[in-house]
Amino acid sequence: MLGKGNDGGEHNDNPMERLGSLMKAIVIEEFGGAEQLKEKEVAKPTCGVNQVLIRTHATSVNPVDFKIRQGDMKEAAENFPLILGGDVAGIVAEAGSNVTRFREGDRVFARPRQFGTYAEYVAVDADIIARIPENLSFEEAAAIPLAAMTAWQALVDHGRLGKGQKVLIHAGAGGVGTYAIQIAKSLGAEVASTASESNKALLRSLGVDHFINYKKEDFSEILSGYDVVLDTMGGDIQRNSFKVLKSGGHLVSLVEQPDEKLAKEAGVTANVFMMEPKGDQLDQLAELAAEGKLKSIIDGTYPLTQQGVREAHEKSETHHSRGKLVIQVQ
Repeated sequence: MLGKGNDGGEHNDNPMERLGSLMKAIVIEEFGGAEQLKEKEVAKPTCGVNQVLIRTHATSVNPVDFKIRQGDMKEAAENFPLILGGDVAGIVAEAGSNVTRFREGDRVFARPRQFGTYAEYVAVDADIIARIPENLSFEEAAAIPLAAMTAWQALVDHGRLGKGQKVLIHAGAGGVGTYAIQIAKSLGAEVASTASESNKALLRSLGVDHFINYKKEDFSEILSGYDVVLDTMGGDIQRNSFKVLKSGGHLVSLVEQPDEKLAKEAGVTANVFMMEPKGDQLDQLAELAAEGKLKSIIDGTYPLTQQGVREAHEKSETHHSRGKLVIQVQ
């Protein structure tokens, strides 16, 4: 379910009014193109007893955002206006009466259970929040939760990737891909990844052992005996991925249900999944970031304005962003 806002009219810069129960947010009032993203004054969320109210400093754009905006995931929407956004990094403004782990002023980040982070304040369940490592900026932290937890769950929970195993990560220069490469290396795995030649240096710097230029090379003819494939593309790329897996391997998809017949013929398990926010996993990712083993690749930053978020969505829709696109709120 998406976060909701009550339309309080057009944006008003009156500071006294905005100290009250309203906040600035970017919303959509109907499905469509990037022009549907509009800056509005909406009701500031209240903090539940088991929640933390976060004053947002940064959020980020994920492909799911523009897919929802376009109407491709109408089941995720309830009522308009909708506030999109699935990552938040900021300062604790208020902690619910049952919350003991966090207090006002803490630097925290999260992937809320509900969308709605293109806003100045976000109420988040305390059990899925983590502290931001001191060596990370709000922008770097905001890029992590949705994409990195997706990568973690794909490789660890579903792929059972371990030390000495081999993993193929498709589209390694993307948001999920850049984190997946680093997570796989932290687990001691051997990593192959596909990308365009212009991203070769980036992927090498993240630890890729076998770089494949997808425009000139066929990964299915080069690789074999792999334990895990992380599929971010679907279609023929997914189907050809079965060829590189060894018996007993895992194909984990983020985009579509794999062909059960092909999986059976290859002797592998194959599934598609949706990420679930988990506080303990975000803590582990924060620890990797604190140790310098997980860094955010940020392709661009945009302001929390109507034009800024529209431009970020348009960039995301090209599917050629390197890493993440971040929205600065404060």
